[in-house]
Amino acid sequence: MAEENKLGFFEKYLTVWIFACIVIGIALGKLFPQIAGTLDSMQVYEVSIPIAICLFFMIYPIMVQIDFKQVVKAGKTPKPVLTTLVINWVVKPFTMLFFAWLFMANIFAPYLTELQVSQYIAGMILLGVAPCTAMVLVWGYLAKGNQGHTLVMVAINSLVMLFLYAPLARILLGISDIVVPWETILLSVSMYVGVPLVAGYFSRNYLLENKGKDWFENRFSPVMHNIAITALLVTLVALFSLQGDIILDMPLVIAMIAVPLLVQVFFIFFLGYGIAKVIGISYEDAAPTALIGASNHFEVAIAVAAMLFGINSGAALATVVGVLIEVPVMLGLVCICLRTKQFFKREA
Repeated sequence: MAEENKLGFFEKYLTVWIFACIVIGIALGKLFPQIAGTLDSMQVYEVSIPIAICLFFMIYPIMVQIDFKQVVKAGKTPKPVLTTLVINWVVKPFTMLFFAWLFMANIFAPYLTELQVSQYIAGMILLGVAPCTAMVLVWGYLAKGNQGHTLVMVAINSLVMLFLYAPLARILLGISDIVVPWETILLSVSMYVGVPLVAGYFSRNYLLENKGKDWFENRFSPVMHNIAITALLVTLVALFSLQGDIILDMPLVIAMIAVPLLVQVFFIFFLGYGIAKVIGISYEDAAPTALIGASNHFEVAIAVAAMLFGINSGAALATVVGVLIEVPVMLGLVCICLRTKQFFKREA
């Protein structure tokens, strides 16, 4: 009950705010396409500068509250780390391939051309082999998970992606000359994780030393929490304003692409969550383990799809749909985590 009482205005009505931001974003993109076009053009190596700014204000408030002793401790507990790695790199790419094939090449095939089927499957595969390395910090934070474990896995996934992304994508797509967007990976990790990590580490030490722990926890932290939630909602408006035309022009195609992506997200989440429960991982580690597997690094997937198939291809469209469902769905999974937290309590 104590945790329930701590829910602020944002959290109590978060579902309402999310829906409102989606509607506002789509409306802004439709009514003011020139603004959306300007925002969309502000990119460096396929990394959106406006989204990067929003993500900084989402992730810095999280980084500044991490006790970095947790990170060292998390690195010494192999069970959740190995579970996360297996789900991300051994299971997830192949289940994404299966669900993409099941829905696109079979269930929805009568309504699509052969080219659409092959390209939508390709885009989904590119999403499936790109685990999230930034936004998951937000999901773990909202789920009251162990941010030390989350940060360790962000670092490990970023390194593993550099070596495994191209080979896995090459195997699953059957394409031999896949180009890894090194610049996109390095720049996005640096901007989304590196900058707020460094800023959070040094500002935390400075504030604790000069303002004290009581001020930090009771005055500073609540403000940072509200900033993080506000930035999340602004990010939603920005994402949906950039893709509003696609949603309104091709709603049925968007829905068909979204179905296997949603099935994959929920399957991987419950698989990771269930394994964590069975092998005795605490809730604080189980929540981020499941959330990391369920989310994707959509910037990399979009960049590769655009380079391989073209920016207006079905593959690129499939990766964009991944962006559109990411935030609302992941917030739903956070709610599931919080509501099932008691299942991980160990009996005395």
